[in-house]
Amino acid sequence: MKIALHLFTIAMLLSVHLLAQGQQRSLQHRPYADQQLFHLGFTVGIHTQDLILTQSGYQSGNGEVWFSEIPDYTPGFTVGIVGDLHLSRYLNLRMIPSLNLGSKELLFREQETGEEYNEILRNNYLTLPVHLKLAGIRINNYKPYFILGGYGSIELARKKNRAVLLKSFDHGVEIGAGCSFYLPLFTLSPELKFSFGLTDLLERERGDLKEEDLMKYTLSLTKATQRMITLSFHFE
Repeated sequence: MKIALHLFTIAMLLSVHLLAQGQQRSLQHRPYADQQLFHLGFTVGIHTQDLILTQSGYQSGNGEVWFSEIPDYTPGFTVGIVGDLHLSRYLNLRMIPSLNLGSKELLFREQETGEEYNEILRNNYLTLPVHLKLAGIRINNYKPYFILGGYGSIELARKKNRAVLLKSFDHGVEIGAGCSFYLPLFTLSPELKFSFGLTDLLERERGDLKEEDLMKYTLSLTKATQRMITLSFHFE
């Protein structure tokens, strides 16, 4: 995700540089683009999925106590459709149904022996974010903005008989920032977004487990909530 942050930083530095030169008027591309009542677009991007884990301290029958963490982050892919409703000069309502393809790595470690157990959860989510877009003043061919809203998501295919099983449905809040660049044929908007899940995703009823020994990993946790960072490029 460091690459995503670097790309977004470069985009933001470029926008700041352009804002510094904003007093020099230039030809505006598509000057009435923001006055459309409704328009569509599409988005592509990369993201990382994370889990906030709460340990239970559970001790198994043979005295083992396991703790878990997310040791590393793997980039995932995001693609979606942008629907934008114009509310006022500085405010828009946006819906961006998206498909997020990614994974999370879980590492379990026994506190006494240091024995480790690793599991990769591949999670593909269909997500519906709804945002309020609060934009600044357009200067020539660029305009910064902030977003605030929420999302609901559903996992498309859960793999069972794993040490940890996550629930299919999640919801949460999102905040972010971006900058729109008005090009002759379309508007390009790089955007960095932070998602904070509000649902406890840990599935405790594990009738799907065929290997009973895996249950100790599930019982080592009391809660799991999702976090996500997404760098998107909107084309509108």
